[in-house]
Amino acid sequence: MQSIATEIYIDNQYPGATLGVINLPHGLIQIDAPPSPEDGRAWRAALLNLGGGSERLLVNLDAHPDRTLGARAMDCTIVAQEKTAHVFRTRPTTFKAQGEETGADWESISGLGNIRWVPPEITFSHQMTIHWGESPVVLEHHPGPTAGAAWVILPEAKVVFVGDAVLKNQPPFLAGADLPVWLDTLKLLLSPAYRNWLVVSGRGGVVAVDVIRAQKDYLDLVLKKVEKLARKKYAPEAVENLVAPLLHPFKIPASQLPKYTRRLRYGLHHYYTRHYRSTGNGSGEE
Repeated sequence: MQSIATEIYIDNQYPGATLGVINLPHGLIQIDAPPSPEDGRAWRAALLNLGGGSERLLVNLDAHPDRTLGARAMDCTIVAQEKTAHVFRTRPTTFKAQGEETGADWESISGLGNIRWVPPEITFSHQMTIHWGESPVVLEHHPGPTAGAAWVILPEAKVVFVGDAVLKNQPPFLAGADLPVWLDTLKLLLSPAYRNWLVVSGRGGVVAVDVIRAQKDYLDLVLKKVEKLARKKYAPEAVENLVAPLLHPFKIPASQLPKYTRRLRYGLHHYYTRHYRSTGNGSGEE
């Protein structure tokens, strides 16, 4: 566990999303959970060492299994944006570790078995403020990576947890994305409103402004490439030709290359089908 500001911590040691926790007089506000039950128990044990108030609240920054599979092990109230909550209402009650490979981190964890989803008990539309200490904690809707993506904002500490809006040296999850909206979200993050803030990626921890700019440039490139296919009315299978070129900007270890290739292939195919070849109204969440 790494301290990034007074009573604000992150942890990158578990497979899945970067975890966060804010230690306040009233209790702990946790940000996402490790997908493995064993890791969940270890994370809860680590949190006991922080002390603080007795209450616990878990914020899901979106509905991705990497950050929501382990929610039950946290044994606390869960809050999320209302469109994220809607995803849980449309899912089967029980998660099964089978199906199409999406390039997610949970897919490399053995022995997950069947896990019951835990839908959020508290939801918000645009913004929600938590007063558990002298400084407020703001939850805010910032779609793009998914329809229900949210940020956790600490205005006085100038720290913001942005989930999968920014990823560090890995391809993004595209299946549930809206790229033009995502680009607008990144423009906000690069604006004077967030100058000199600590930005915490949902996959990679604290990121510098050049990483955020690189994310924006990358999504611009992806959007141009899929729009070009759409103008020529190519079938979804044509996105396969984009996978290798769009992996090129990343410095990917050989051990991670198959996973990231699957992630990009799956995401491009579903994004292209949903936005250019389908009239369905599915959530598209991964």
